[in-house]
Amino acid sequence: MPNRLAHETSPYLLQHADNPVDWWPWSAEAFEEARKRNVPVLLSIGYSSCHWCHVMAHESFEDQQTAEYLNAHYVSVKVDREERPDVDAVYMEAVQAATGHGGWPMTVFLTPDAEPFYFGTYFPPAPRQGMPSFRQVLQGVHQAWEDRRDEVTEVAGKIVRDLAGREISYGDAQTPGEQELAQALLALTREYDPQRGGFGGAPKFPPSMVLEFLLRHHARTGAEGALQMAQDTCERMARGGIYDQLGGGFARYSVDRDWIVPHFEKMLYDNALLCRVYAHLWRATGSELARRVALETADFMVRELRTAEGGFASALDADSDDGTGKHVEGAYYVWTPEQLREVLGEQDAELAAQYFGVTEEGTFEHGQSVLQLPQQDGLFDAGKIASIRERLLAARVERPAPGRDDKVVAAWNGLAVAALAETGAYFDRPDLVEAALAAADLLVRLHLDEQARLTRTSKDGHAGANAGVLEDYADVAEGFLALASVTGEGVWLEFAGFLLDHVLARFTDEESGALFDTAADAERLIRRPQDPTDNAAPSGWTAAANALLSYAAHTGSGPHRTAAERALGVVKALGPRVPRFIGWGLAAAEAALDGPREVAIVGPSLDHEGTRTLHRTALLGTAPGAVVAVGAPESDEFPLLADRPLVGGEPAAYVCRNFTCDAPTTEAERLRAVLSG
Repeated sequence: MPNRLAHETSPYLLQHADNPVDWWPWSAEAFEEARKRNVPVLLSIGYSSCHWCHVMAHESFEDQQTAEYLNAHYVSVKVDREERPDVDAVYMEAVQAATGHGGWPMTVFLTPDAEPFYFGTYFPPAPRQGMPSFRQVLQGVHQAWEDRRDEVTEVAGKIVRDLAGREISYGDAQTPGEQELAQALLALTREYDPQRGGFGGAPKFPPSMVLEFLLRHHARTGAEGALQMAQDTCERMARGGIYDQLGGGFARYSVDRDWIVPHFEKMLYDNALLCRVYAHLWRATGSELARRVALETADFMVRELRTAEGGFASALDADSDDGTGKHVEGAYYVWTPEQLREVLGEQDAELAAQYFGVTEEGTFEHGQSVLQLPQQDGLFDAGKIASIRERLLAARVERPAPGRDDKVVAAWNGLAVAALAETGAYFDRPDLVEAALAAADLLVRLHLDEQARLTRTSKDGHAGANAGVLEDYADVAEGFLALASVTGEGVWLEFAGFLLDHVLARFTDEESGALFDTAADAERLIRRPQDPTDNAAPSGWTAAANALLSYAAHTGSGPHRTAAERALGVVKALGPRVPRFIGWGLAAAEAALDGPREVAIVGPSLDHEGTRTLHRTALLGTAPGAVVAVGAPESDEFPLLADRPLVGGEPAAYVCRNFTCDAPTTEAERLRAVLSG
């Protein structure tokens, strides 16, 4: 008999709808039930493409005896962290403060007042490597609740008080200057891995936001070291197993320092951010590899993550059926020499093994290899490699595919809109711009209400029940602003403005200018979450700063500019100390320091060749965070077009920054020089 999760929209919650555990979704009713029964709450947080979440579900939540114990002594609440990032953030902060580390699945025991008192992540079904079994933990917590209740509530109260005291130092509400950005670059240089690219050791995550900072810093200052770190990291990732050499797109992270063996799930946010990074790298250097990876990643998103409604699904699972009915991590992606021979025949299999680094002993488990592109001497026949790639991809499509998390998350779709709009514009791929428009249209139709308030998720064309958080407002605004620059349709600037007005009114602390992750009128949790540091995607705080800055450049709005500058105060404080964790804030600071530049292209129409050339030149300018408006001279689509006539009857470009404008130009070369950072 299905439990209460059967009526939820989250694919992750639906995966648990048939568990014998009597799950509740996060709700006031669940805590009311715990109060009524005088039992603690077991809070279990995960997401649908999380490997260890599946493992714990299979071992414990599908086990009848464990379920019976849970049902008798707890109210069990299941949360999809991607639907409720606010709930996840608050309790993850508590887990990390108590244990020094965190991760998913997250297992937290709460009082009926939602105050946490005992924490963990994955618990095995039997004691293992010094870890107690899940049953032992359940029994121990139950015992403490029954026999030492005063102690439990005292611990819970202390944890909540400690969390309330963990205030962020905001710096001095000033944007970082030359000095802080140079210090951030120096700190990154110290953590850089010159042999393998990227930062730090294993596991290695794609540093998308830091790469954007490095590209912008190079554009503004000409610092060769910044460009070199970005270029080498992008090349190593693209040659590694973290990149899908057959189908395009990136896995979540690499378990080793060399980018060889990925954790195989593919997330929308990683691919949107990396697609944009590689497109920007191509814009800066003309690198053929960057062009190929940007386009293949864009095509992967459209082909494998696009939903029937035109939005983009959240993720593909790491695990899939290995052909024997067993779900195994990476089964869809890995190859043995024997499998190559079956598909390609002896001779081509040998060539493929050499080209993709497939060995007899394997680079992964059980003699299987993850395909990569090792650096090697000698030339390969491009036609032959293309044919091999095609045949391997066709054979792979016949394998059981990984599961897909079909929910549409507003923030991540905003990132995808920005990436696809720009990639489509740079490489003359109108189909990619169309895909961006369709996703943006879905966000407006389904996720936005009459007051321009955002809903966080939707699935199968139905909006979810959870309110958007700061990153939703900021990333969707970012996507709309990119779309406005690419399409010349001012309505997207207008929608971005509606969203950013909410940021000013409902997410900003008036006194300090600090930003909160949840709105002032959102559900009250034990703490109002606020985190300016990047995680797998830009923090809502720094994403909002960047979008506010762009919007102010487009419109001349003083309040938006001031809010962006105040929000960047935290980057001044954290950028020189922990640049790896505030890359998007550093990228926004680069734009603020450069202006950002305001570019108006006026021409008879977007079909006019001269207008098109100037518009494309403007989009390909590397000046950090430059905004572009394009339209007819008398158009009221964009504020930047006001009082900007044609020059001698020809299309013209106007470039301004910091209240000063260059003379208008009709020449693309002149415009290129002005916008080259």
